[in-house]
Amino acid sequence: MKKTLIAIFVVAILAGMAYLIERATPEKYEGVDDTVVGKYAEEAGRAPWHPFIDTDKGDLLLFFFLAAGVFGGAVGGYCYRGLFPSKKQN
Repeated sequence: MKKTLIAIFVVAILAGMAYLIERATPEKYEGVDDTVVGKYAEEAGRAPWHPFIDTDKGDLLLFFFLAAGVFGGAVGGYCYRGLFPSKKQN
């Protein structure tokens, strides 16, 4: 019980620190697509294009992570005995 409370306290402190650090940064960082790929695309004479599935808007990216988690959990549950064999062998 004591270890659990300590773990919760540490996670809360880290989450608070991450929130304060993000709040303190005045500008957003540009991603690799904007800084590197876009630069080389323009040098090659082509405009950078937008992806077919734009995951920056709405909860589409969250849905993809949820679907991957459900699929991975189903595969892991199906293969549980092979992934974690019992310690005593007959």
